[in-house]
Amino acid sequence: ARIERAMEEARVNIDPFKHLDELVKETVKALRPILPIRFEELRLAIRIPPENAARAYGDIAAACTMEKDEWQKDGSWVCVVRIPAGIQGEFYDLINKISKGEGQVKILNQVY
Repeated sequence: ARIERAMEEARVNIDPFKHLDELVKETVKALRPILPIRFEELRLAIRIPPENAARAYGDIAAACTMEKDEWQKDGSWVCVVRIPAGIQGEFYDLINKISKGEGQVKILNQVY
């Protein structure tokens, strides 16, 4: 109820045609002056081996916000992504599934 009141006060409009990530960012930005909201994100470096790299790109891009990506000379793919800290376990499961346990993930830092 408190969040709904704050959304009314901030005059937040939900557009069903916008992407969910964009809606969340806009809504949180509008609510921050009214409510003390903070989301923790993780910035991760990921390496996917060549045999799984082509398939992994689409799945990973759909599951997070990609900052950088690069194809290596050996055919592997590396990227830097941001994910909400709350889905860290699910994201690791996705990486393991895509790469058949061969992918590598390194936490670069936490972003608030």
